[in-house]
Amino acid sequence: MSSRNAQQVKDWNGRSGESWVVHQDWLDRMLAPFGDAAIAAAAPVAGEHVLDIGCGAGTTSFAIADRVRPGGGVLGIDISQPLIGRARELERGTADAAFLLADAGTADLPAQHFDLLFSRFGVMFFDDPVAVFTHLRGALKPSGRLTLACWRAAEENDWIRLPMGAVQGIVPPAPPLPPDAPGPFSFGSRERVAAILERAGFADIAFTPFDHDIVFGQGPDREAAVENALSMAFEIGPLSRVLADEPDAVRERASHAVRAAFARHAGERSVLINGAAWIVGARNSVGGSQ
Repeated sequence: MSSRNAQQVKDWNGRSGESWVVHQDWLDRMLAPFGDAAIAAAAPVAGEHVLDIGCGAGTTSFAIADRVRPGGGVLGIDISQPLIGRARELERGTADAAFLLADAGTADLPAQHFDLLFSRFGVMFFDDPVAVFTHLRGALKPSGRLTLACWRAAEENDWIRLPMGAVQGIVPPAPPLPPDAPGPFSFGSRERVAAILERAGFADIAFTPFDHDIVFGQGPDREAAVENALSMAFEIGPLSRVLADEPDAVRERASHAVRAAFARHAGERSVLINGAAWIVGARNSVGGSQ
């Protein structure tokens, strides 16, 4: 395991994984339109076997399991012990959904077993994505397919651009990361993702842009919705990491700035912010074009 991937394992088994468990219901509601769109594009049917990569707490795994019964099954895989633990708590005791705590890039998976490789925002964190997808393709049937939801570029996603833009001049800017560094937006480039999948042995690669409002904050009134959005921004995601070691005075200034930015997007009881993703489809090149 490389040092960079080891950092991802450490992060998702520490604060990030624990925060996702605490806020699971909110995050699942926020991401539901994107997961639903990806599942619709994947079109799983009864009897199929599916690998859910970066399954988190299992929300998409359970949704797909509903589609593949009877006779099918879903294996959710994730590196986060807190999230896999939560998925196992929610498991319905049936044989059609199971969960594996492992690195998808090295996990011992059955050869040519799965009809579908699926992921909702779970594949952007690999340090060597070509190697990972090559490994995963080995577990895919020759006729199998792949469907991914991944964020487009950060500048297209107001849910990150808005709060991070608000703290410019308050928090020192982080050093820029290489465009291929693991992170939420590392699959933002259509050309890069296509190259990764082609090198890993996939064919018929297709991209569909999917845009949808994200309910970033909710409450009984406008003010409560803004406060809820602010709380979530400080708890989850890049802003929380940027502010983690800042003194109280800086955090207070940042809070005022981000609150004002969210207030400009608030409705009566919610804060809606644009999210922009790719729905990516591909097929195992071994099976040829369909």
